[in-house]
Amino acid sequence: MSTALIIIIVLAVIVIGYFISTQRSLVNLDELCKNALSQIEVQLNSRFDAVVALAKAAAQYAKHESETILETIQARGGNSGVAANTPAAINAQTDLLSQMMGKLNVVVERYPELKASDLYKETQEGMKQYEEHVRMSRMIYNDTATKMNRMVRQWPSSIVASMLHFDQKEYLKVDDEKKKNYPDLDEAFKK
Repeated sequence: MSTALIIIIVLAVIVIGYFISTQRSLVNLDELCKNALSQIEVQLNSRFDAVVALAKAAAQYAKHESETILETIQARGGNSGVAANTPAAINAQTDLLSQMMGKLNVVVERYPELKASDLYKETQEGMKQYEEHVRMSRMIYNDTATKMNRMVRQWPSSIVASMLHFDQKEYLKVDDEKKKNYPDLDEAFKK
């Protein structure tokens, strides 16, 4: 065998090995992104159930207002009607939950005895836990999407990604209400 043929075979093995390795990494990251979105959907559904429980607790004190909130929930299809399997759907469901919590908070402010009830306190504590789970799940998704996006954009893995039709992942956005509560947040990210 000639030296040139050996060099060509070695180079071909290296290129094929790199292609296979990169494809496996891209598939792994793609699946991690899908899993992270699924975890967020599970957490949002749990949070949604907690909002319904809060609305039902409020029903004991403010029948009309809580019925309006429950009707809004049912009109939007409940938690099973909205599949949160894309970043846009997750952002929409998060916005919907924030709107419902805003309405519910107005009801709670009108009825101090509701705020003092044990059921309300327990459900509110559950909401805090769901909020934390959603926050952590969103961070995991965005971290995984960052890794995926780097592989899709950086050379030479971008060649393999484009050949196999792997695209960049969309990031989950920060809730606009939370931005209002932390005006320095935008400035911190601009630096």
